[in-house]
Amino acid sequence: KKVAIVGSGPAGITVAEDLITKGHEVTMYEAWPEAGGVLVYGIPSFKINKDVVAYKIKDLEDAGVKIITNTRIGEKITIDDLLEENDAVFLGTGAGVEATMNIPGEDLDGIYTSTDFLVRANVPEEKLPPEKRGKPRIGKRVAVIGGGDTAVDCARSSIRMGAEEVTIVYRRTEAEMPGNAVERGVSIDEGVKINYLQAPVAYIGDEKGHVKAMKVIKMKLGEPDASGRRRPIPIEGSEFIQEVDAVALAVGYWPDPFLGKKTENLATHKWGLIYADESSGATTREGVFAAGDNVHGPDLIITAIATAHAAADSMHKYIMGKEHIGPIPPPPPRKKR
Repeated sequence: KKVAIVGSGPAGITVAEDLITKGHEVTMYEAWPEAGGVLVYGIPSFKINKDVVAYKIKDLEDAGVKIITNTRIGEKITIDDLLEENDAVFLGTGAGVEATMNIPGEDLDGIYTSTDFLVRANVPEEKLPPEKRGKPRIGKRVAVIGGGDTAVDCARSSIRMGAEEVTIVYRRTEAEMPGNAVERGVSIDEGVKINYLQAPVAYIGDEKGHVKAMKVIKMKLGEPDASGRRRPIPIEGSEFIQEVDAVALAVGYWPDPFLGKKTENLATHKWGLIYADESSGATTREGVFAAGDNVHGPDLIITAIATAHAAADSMHKYIMGKEHIGPIPPPPPRKKR
């Protein structure tokens, strides 16, 4: 049988390997110039050996997986097109849309979203699209906004690019930080400073439109919010100016709502997550399965791999006629407040 896989990150690689070993014909589509997804274009080289990723991709190709890069499904090729040519489609597109803070000055030169910063800092230019080439212009002082693993990755990348002063600015305390504590400790050993209970409220540019400083407000913690963490509350009158030469925004990721908007009967929820049964990967569209960060939101690689194995097993049963899996009912409508 024939299967199309959209996305070549951990989930896509897992499904490709599982299904090619079961004898299916597998084609994988990737929007970036090289396959690997977040393993190539997200996690820095100092945390993962990119040669291992390249060997894995080569193993898949040697096994018969056809990989088509520089192709964003939903543009010239749609999910409907893939379903016409394949017996099933897997969506493993991750959650790669960077969140921003929407504060004044965020469009100044020298302010980078996290993925843009990390790929420019760590990925060889020949593996990048033309618009992403060129190292970040970081100067001497870099501020990284956020408290997760991506923020630490941006900070450690800045150290490696020669920044003299790298500061992570986080609006809560270390107790609420979502990232890996060990990696955070390593970053401090490497020279990164962390300012807790602070958040920028505006960026200030020079006469050429490049960021030169940010206006920061101090915070205090209130009652827990929906995440279970204590809510940061701005302290009135506590603002101060912090001089910076570059800023990396690592304030979270959203799923890309593009496929949901472009594909009929493919339900999404929670700001663009694909609505799927995480035990089977079945979606609201017949023959379309999904797993990974585009279903459950940003999480560990091992979580994406586990759910992808389950989806691959369901896809095999579905296309071989062993079991009819999906489509699932759409989510209930959101209650109006």
